Amino acid sequence: MPSNAMQISLLSASGRPRALRVSRSVLGLSLLAALLAGGALATAHAQGSGRSVPTVQAGTPADTPLSERERATAALVHVGSKSCAQGRSVRIEADAQEPGFFRLSLDRQTYRLRPVETSTGAIRLEDRAQGVVWLQLANKSILLNQRQGRRLLDDCANAVQQAVAAAMQRNPGPSLFDVAQRPPAN
Repeated sequence: MPSNAMQISLLSASGRPRALRVSRSVLGLSLLAALLAGGALATAHAQGSGRSVPTVQAGTPADTPLSERERATAALVHVGSKSCAQGRSVRIEADAQEPGFFRLSLDRQTYRLRPVETSTGAIRLEDRAQGVVWLQLANKSILLNQRQGRRLLDDCANAVQQAVAAAMQRNPGPSLFDVAQRPPAN
């Protein structure tokens, strides 16, 4: 049997054991598909039962005061206009009535964004009422619609982010494959 294959014992319809050989990659993809399908079925079941289904992460309600960490996150948000992929642009401004909150304008749509703590270091702002998330990374920002499960905008960047993106292209970090193949340090 090849090293990347597994043998699985199954019972046939007659109740007799039957061996099945499956490659590990196919098995992994099958398990992933089953997990995703199970989540979709659970969501569909919950929607059909009339219960409300959360589409955005549970967390601090939008009307509660900001925590110290959320205020620290808000201080790192790049405000102003940003050019995005496909010739689009977006504008994000601090909310004058509520310090720490932001207004994001895209075409004729406006979103009220609240900072959210993350464990990754990314700057995350959410409009939970509309299911929209703004992610600000060092080299670009992205606007996501969690309810629709799609990106509304990608590769949005101001001058600082564009400079970081250019530096990353000139000096790329090691690939995951290079790091994985290095011998352990003594």
